[in-house]
Amino acid sequence: MSELPPNDSDSFEEIVAAETDRDPDLAVIEAGSRTLRTQGGPPQADVPARPEDPEVDKALREVEAELATRWGETKLEPSVSRIAALMDVLGEPQRSYPSIHITGTNGKTSTARMIEALLGAFELRTGRYTSPHVQSITERISLDGAPVAAERFVETYRDIEPYVEMVDSRQEYRLSFFEVLTGMAYAAFADAPVDVAVVEVGMGGSWDATNVIDGSVAVVTPIDLDHTDRLGNTPAEIATEKAGIVKRDATVIMAQQPVDAAQVLLRKAVEVDATVAREGLEFGVVARQVAVGGQLVTLRGLGGEYPEVYLPLHGAHQAHNAAVALAAVEAFFGVGSQHAQPLDIDTVRKAFAAVASPGRLEVVRRSPTVVLDAAHNPAGARAAAEAVGEAFQFSRLIGVVGASGDKNVRGLLEAFEPVFAEVVVTQNSSHRAMDADELAAVAVEVFGEDRVQVEPRLPDALEAAITLAEEEGEFAGGGVLVTGSVITVGEARLLLGRG
Repeated sequence: MSELPPNDSDSFEEIVAAETDRDPDLAVIEAGSRTLRTQGGPPQADVPARPEDPEVDKALREVEAELATRWGETKLEPSVSRIAALMDVLGEPQRSYPSIHITGTNGKTSTARMIEALLGAFELRTGRYTSPHVQSITERISLDGAPVAAERFVETYRDIEPYVEMVDSRQEYRLSFFEVLTGMAYAAFADAPVDVAVVEVGMGGSWDATNVIDGSVAVVTPIDLDHTDRLGNTPAEIATEKAGIVKRDATVIMAQQPVDAAQVLLRKAVEVDATVAREGLEFGVVARQVAVGGQLVTLRGLGGEYPEVYLPLHGAHQAHNAAVALAAVEAFFGVGSQHAQPLDIDTVRKAFAAVASPGRLEVVRRSPTVVLDAAHNPAGARAAAEAVGEAFQFSRLIGVVGASGDKNVRGLLEAFEPVFAEVVVTQNSSHRAMDADELAAVAVEVFGEDRVQVEPRLPDALEAAITLAEEEGEFAGGGVLVTGSVITVGEARLLLGRG
């Protein structure tokens, strides 16, 4: 077990004492892990549309079709052997830049976007890899805060295609859709080249395809139950898999976690001699208030306090994501380990003010107001329900829900039941989509028959929900929230004229 510097002993005793009332074992684990605490962007990017050039669009569609022949993101063989083999034949491009690696259940993409914005504001060239995409596959790979152009996406795929085929021929299973995209991202970042990569896991951690990087900073957003068939049935089991991204001597930025998940993460930190910073102790949200178009927050970072930071995103969960993102960037710059100087406040404010996170409580229409949110599990739905009530104060809110069949649909609907006056159930175009009638059967049990309407086609569901919201009258404040799946949100975004 590593030791704390002598001048941190008093504060460490306070931390242990504060945590002991939560769980006795947790204090013991924390006593063996170092804590990180000092004494004391790019333009807003939207979701890209299809390429205007017919030849470029054709080339992109060909690449999408080829990728679609591979295992989808829901079919997994838990191993990094194939992606490691691809990295080997490509010359280990992922080793040519430092990385910040992000796992967790909810908030990963928004946190990644905030980290990217902060790094960009400090004049670092960034590469960001996130999933899934809202509308265009090119969103997954970003350079300097914007998705790569379709031409570059196609070029990157064609560049690595021979190497992909080489690996395919030597492996029991072909590289999956997600593995090929991961290889493309790492190659594109090396080719750019970037100063730092911000990488979101696809699922889990240990055997996720992204886990061939050695992130000097490992970020763990809140862990909750999702993908339980693959990751485990308790937060502790899920945390065991996600802890796999924590590498030796790394810094772990840990959002607030269930106690059993925190135990697992802290044990992992002890094993690999990682430094830990925990939300609520080493950093966190000091204050927040609703503002026009978002919120005004005061954040406590590793280097001190950052007051009056405007964040153009709604909800307490986004304020917590901002605190995690700030701590991650501070750790990357050595705040707390190498020096105690906080980041420049004006640069931090500028970065956060430019953050966008499409499909996360995003307003895409007014009169009536239509909001999109990609919540797809109960924890995400609870956060969205709380945030929409705080930020918009609709007199009557109509839900449009299209979910995937492999999700906890009942839990998602139960989270929204207190805030939806009525719900229109539908389905998106994905093969994973739950049938609208099956979804309706669950919705009736949660909401009652009088509050449920079924529209199998998403365009009809949107029209029905907007009509119901308009029944309140022009000035009554009715609204619509479209949710349940990233795919549902992406398709609604296109139908409503965004992208």
